[in-house]
Amino acid sequence: MRLLIVEDAEDVSDAIAENLSRQGHVCDKARTLADARQFLAVQPFDLMVLDINLPDGSGYDLLKEIRARGEALAVLMLTARLGVDDRVDALDAGADDYLVKPFDFRELEARLRAVARRRHGETDAILEAGDICFNTATRRVTVSGTPCDLTRREQSLLEILLSSRGRVIAKEELHSRLFGLEDEVGLNAVELYIARLRKKLPSTSLEIRTLRGLGYQAFVAGPARHA
Repeated sequence: MRLLIVEDAEDVSDAIAENLSRQGHVCDKARTLADARQFLAVQPFDLMVLDINLPDGSGYDLLKEIRARGEALAVLMLTARLGVDDRVDALDAGADDYLVKPFDFRELEARLRAVARRRHGETDAILEAGDICFNTATRRVTVSGTPCDLTRREQSLLEILLSSRGRVIAKEELHSRLFGLEDEVGLNAVELYIARLRKKLPSTSLEIRTLRGLGYQAFVAGPARHA
């Protein structure tokens, strides 16, 4: 996933980004509401981790702005407040979930996975397509039961394709979801990772089709695999 972490405590923000990056996610960090608004204006995100108490205002304000625009961005709010009313306010304002500080990073990761699954209409952490099985919690990929060794970014690419089977995904969208704004990587890197994924997946059922000028499309094919 491509995530925006809006948290003014640098140590907390860095720790969240480091943990999520190890899971293959791309993270951008904002320390103020103003910074967050700038990120959201130029870059689509799959999910936002939003602190309530920020130097220039309340995270509630940003959340309400996003929902007022009708944006479906998934939002998990962080709060140091233990009161039930605060948690109810967060959910009523449009948050998908909340987490009280201090928190265990394993719980944060699990809640983010759960929010992402709900947003994609999925019920568990397993993505399957033909003979491919991807456990998004353990990051384990198997083909016909045999483990497949993929890098974190290759796993992220596979997760995007499996979650969007049948949909044509533009190269620009894949690039934005695979690489952060600080990564100086061109669009051709997407072609490279697509080629690597095709080579590493000994699958006879998942086809990743290149549609010139449009992007890429993954779907479960018949017994024969086409390049």
